[in-house]
Amino acid sequence: MSDILTKYNWFALAGGLMTILVIVVSLSTPWWQLTVGDDLLTVNASPINTNMGFLDASFTIPFIFALNIVSILGLLASAIAMLIYSIIPGKSYSIHLLGFGYKKPLYTVLFFIIGLVAITMICQTINLNFPLMGSTISTLPIPFASGITLTVLLSAGFQWSFWLAVIAAALCITARIYHGRVASVP
Repeated sequence: MSDILTKYNWFALAGGLMTILVIVVSLSTPWWQLTVGDDLLTVNASPINTNMGFLDASFTIPFIFALNIVSILGLLASAIAMLIYSIIPGKSYSIHLLGFGYKKPLYTVLFFIIGLVAITMICQTINLNFPLMGSTISTLPIPFASGITLTVLLSAGFQWSFWLAVIAAALCITARIYHGRVASVP
């Protein structure tokens, strides 16, 4: 029984499978969502699928769509590397697979959070305040309307798919930490 526990890196297997699950789930469920008014404007953001909706019309910015495709391919390559590594952790090239695979989910989550915080801070410098989490009432100036302002409810928050991505990243990091135990088995 002990042999099967140390022959494979089970954390890498779980991390690779969880990363694939994150890709599939994130195609339809955003990691973070901002809603302006009563569904007047909706921003669904994730590294996998970012889109916006205005009055029930959904649209995507082509450059962001291209970044989403790159993110999908990077996470998929990471998941495949983790899955291959998980069944052959003792091979000489396995550490390279692990080194490639475990970082991508972590970097994806970190850069997503950094991007959201940066966008929030940039918007605050131009007096457009929206929350990262929670709700607030914001007053927006209407350009070319001679001083008229619009007061709207802004609601934002991280969705369950974001926390799934955090779990995938944690499993991949744990696989890297556990590598010393499976690599040293003769």
